[in-house]
Amino acid sequence: MITYQEMVEKLKVIKEAGYIKTHRAGTTGIGKTLEDLLGIIENNFSSPNGVKTELKSARKNTSSMLTLFTKSPLPKRANSVLLESFGYESRRGNKRKELHTTVNAIEYNQLKGKPGFKVDVSEDRVNLITVDKEIVGYWDKETLKSSFERKLPKILYVKADTRGERDNEEFWFNEAWLLNGFSFENFVRLLKEKVILVDIRIGQYPDGRPHDHGTGFRVLPDKLDLCFSYREKVI
Repeated sequence: MITYQEMVEKLKVIKEAGYIKTHRAGTTGIGKTLEDLLGIIENNFSSPNGVKTELKSARKNTSSMLTLFTKSPLPKRANSVLLESFGYESRRGNKRKELHTTVNAIEYNQLKGKPGFKVDVSEDRVNLITVDKEIVGYWDKETLKSSFERKLPKILYVKADTRGERDNEEFWFNEAWLLNGFSFENFVRLLKEKVILVDIRIGQYPDGRPHDHGTGFRVLPDKLDLCFSYREKVI
């Protein structure tokens, strides 16, 4: 298995090589190309302190968003309240309700032709509030911290400038960060700046119970490094 220091040295060489043609067309091309260049099969390795570290890569200035983690809002009945208050008939024509919407901390979303709810950040919680300031769901600081750290451990995060499309896309891997440690302060700031968004994805079982399809906190891939409290630029 490649060591952390060997990987950093290889990344420096790759940076000096400039633009490199993708090894696979499509969204996964950047990860496949980087892994091939580094000569690795699995995308994780041990960092200097022996902690398992994941290798991730991202195109700079992409509009596609990355899911940081998924976590249903609290309290336990929050999804039922959201579905009952803001849900609409499923597009599948099965007479069940669903609620698929993206919310942020700057403006209210629009549901059924009127304002619905938005993200509101308090001292130790992230709330979902209506225009009447009613809290219809929330996540506390510790829940967010444990969810983030479970999904995103230590990461070696490599960014690339791109040019071309599909089979002719090329990557210049010219920036890399070693990331560790969830920062609630950073997380809150990015929420307030509309860099992190919350996707609500709730369906309904035949018996009427809500079905959480993965309520997730999402961020632009090239902003992922801003979510961590420890950030060391390695190239």
